[in-house]
Amino acid sequence: MILVLDFGSQYTQLIARRVREEKVYCEIHPGVAPLKSFPEIKILKGIILSGSYGSVYSKDSVWPDSKIWGIGVPILGICYGMQLIAEYFGGEVTPSRCREFGIVNVDIDCKCHLFDGLGFKETLWMSHGDKLSKLPKDFRITAKSENSPYAAIDSEARNIYGVQFHPEVKHSVNGRKILQNFIFKICGSKRDWTMRSYIVDEIKKIQERIGESKVLCALSGGVDSYVAAIMLNRAIGKRLLCVYVDHGFQKFGETKRIREIFCKEFGENLIVVDAKKIFLSKLKGIIDPEKKRKIIGHTFIEVFNKEARKFKDINFLLQGTIYPDVIESISVKGSKVAIKSHHNVAGLPRKMKMKLIEPLKFLFKDEVRALGRELKISEEIINRQPFPGPGLAVRVLGYVTEEKLNILKVADNIVTEEIKKAKLYEKIWQSFAVILPIRTVGVMGDARTYEYVIAIRAVNSEDAMTADWVKLPYEVLSRISSRVTNEVKGVNRVVYDISNKPPSTIEWE
Repeated sequence: MILVLDFGSQYTQLIARRVREEKVYCEIHPGVAPLKSFPEIKILKGIILSGSYGSVYSKDSVWPDSKIWGIGVPILGICYGMQLIAEYFGGEVTPSRCREFGIVNVDIDCKCHLFDGLGFKETLWMSHGDKLSKLPKDFRITAKSENSPYAAIDSEARNIYGVQFHPEVKHSVNGRKILQNFIFKICGSKRDWTMRSYIVDEIKKIQERIGESKVLCALSGGVDSYVAAIMLNRAIGKRLLCVYVDHGFQKFGETKRIREIFCKEFGENLIVVDAKKIFLSKLKGIIDPEKKRKIIGHTFIEVFNKEARKFKDINFLLQGTIYPDVIESISVKGSKVAIKSHHNVAGLPRKMKMKLIEPLKFLFKDEVRALGRELKISEEIINRQPFPGPGLAVRVLGYVTEEKLNILKVADNIVTEEIKKAKLYEKIWQSFAVILPIRTVGVMGDARTYEYVIAIRAVNSEDAMTADWVKLPYEVLSRISSRVTNEVKGVNRVVYDISNKPPSTIEWE
């Protein structure tokens, strides 16, 4: 595997994705992680140091464990990662008078193994305000640009390479080739990581871990939990019990759909728990989204523990946690602030009676879909748009009330119906409605109204780590707006969210 150490770059997850696209397994770990937390050296083929929003010369700069330089695997530093290399080995990094942001022409030394097969001049993506001003001892210059005399450096004796540009970004024309050279020619990795091999490996690990115990599956009805459930079913068969908790925050008609689809697969091993009153009472008076997520996470566990006590030998809880949940919930960037607590990660209580099984926790969403296809799951389920575990509770901004939930369910259903009618559902990553904690003045039937606002959100993404807002046709937006204001009692205004991620997140809470 290739290990990516994250120092806070907006492109870190792209690095991991590019490596995985080459069918080589890759994980992201915090940049400050101690060496003892790394994977075993025998399976570690190389390390990539990510970029960062910080500067290596600042007082609060983030550094890797100094032991990494001596473990003997190839190291590639990207942007801030290269500057860490330079500073550690005696070079110097200073603020640049002329910063480089965007596409830059770079002169390449093709004798460097990192640039095998490239031309003498390449178009690459830069994003930095600092530059290397002094070359470290025993390193050589392997690329330069107009404003970066040390655009790339290496020390073949140490097997360490640094680039000021970002090969992982699609704007770097031959960036993929550079990463391929590092992964295969320098690290000696093999293309042996596929969804088929992942299934075999994970099932073996699960069987060894749980022995003859039973497993309770937290089934939400979404792609992730369903794929995880089918995978466990392959591993342990009838010892898997699937519990679907009806917390009242689902989409319109969701519980009925769950019974119809999942009873066919799991039969009497599917348990539906009506917990609407419990969840709604727990959220009474709560506005803060972080508190909402954590309360929901804790309440889920309370319900699952209660169900587990009804059976013997249930020692494990299966969740469909995926990599973006982990990355956003637990800061991997040397920062103490996480983006948001996903209910199934940071929202869980510290002490749990059941041990977690999360076979998808290192997979991105598109990889989960690929895994589902390998497991022969129907396209209808695989292509379902993502839905947050806390459900509509994080789409009701402010206080969660039964009234607002009912309004939102109908509005959200209209959005889905119109998106499907326009044959856009499978072309869009996620589309949904949000009810805002404000009322606005309107006029209906010559009378004044003072009612809620519904916001519509539609985004495209590959892995939920970044997202672009979708330019829905005006005709579709018009039909949605007309239907919502006419059919949903309590709403007199519809707005459309045109924010990307970053700076926004996909969900509003």
